Amino acid sequence: MTKFSRFAASVSCAAMMSFAAGAVLAADVFVVGGKPDDPFWSIVKRGAEDAGKLAAEQGGSVTWLGPQNYDNLGVDAAELIRQAISQGADAIVGPDWVPEAMDPAFEAVVEAGIPLIIYNAGGLEAADRLGAMNYIGSDDYENGKAAGKYFAEHGIMKLVCINTLPGASNIEDNCSGMNDGITEAGGEGETLPLPATSFGNATAVAQAVKAYLLKNPDVGGIYTIGNVDANASINGVMQSGKAGKVQVGGLNMDETILNNIKDGKQMFAIDQQGYMQGYMAVSILNAHVNFGLSIPTREILTGPGIVDSSNVDATLDGVAKGVR
Repeated sequence: MTKFSRFAASVSCAAMMSFAAGAVLAADVFVVGGKPDDPFWSIVKRGAEDAGKLAAEQGGSVTWLGPQNYDNLGVDAAELIRQAISQGADAIVGPDWVPEAMDPAFEAVVEAGIPLIIYNAGGLEAADRLGAMNYIGSDDYENGKAAGKYFAEHGIMKLVCINTLPGASNIEDNCSGMNDGITEAGGEGETLPLPATSFGNATAVAQAVKAYLLKNPDVGGIYTIGNVDANASINGVMQSGKAGKVQVGGLNMDETILNNIKDGKQMFAIDQQGYMQGYMAVSILNAHVNFGLSIPTREILTGPGIVDSSNVDATLDGVAKGVR
């Protein structure tokens, strides 16, 4: 029996004995994520909070912890994980964005006997390495690879991935996947790293895209790693005089992006279903702490999916309700 198996078994037995004895059960789940005003992370937060309604009915709670900005992402996120431990979390959810900075904090979670789920970034490899219960989210490398293949299938063979969070493992994996996807199809791709301060800075990204396209006139496709970056890249394409010649695809979506797809301004979006990441992580931990329940499936994938002109209308309803 592995270390994790012994840990899970002991927690399960304790939880079931408590339940059998008629104790009032409650799980205080802490969720570490992105900035609440980040379009993607607001959807993840919505999923976590919706699952938290059941936790609240059972006397528990869900607490969201997010950084003020992404300038020092790994260190700040590690501090939020330690904050969750110190505040008495019964279970913790977190993305392994920057392993070298965050892994010691996650290890402290497991050493404290607190059930842990890695979500959104890091994959099953991170969950296994850290002794977490599971990984919930999309495969970041496969997200990018799907984008590279999609471009190639539509005859666009020279690509660039705009990386506004260099050093974040999930973003690096997205760009690596895109480059491999287009290379395997016989095309060419590269990554344009920008300072982390440019993430969410529409002006900075648009200017960088414009400059890059003017210097690299044979590029036909741009892959971005977030909603704001996609919109900014569209502006950069227009400013460079390349509208209609350079196509934009990106990770994540909102109503603006879907309308851009309908209007032909953006080619596609990679959907990793952030709502499900937050909802499932909290639901599984709440049931585990309260009743000793677990999901035997190792790695629960929420993506990637592709939204383009063929299915954009069906997706807009979910966006209007705040879950897509």
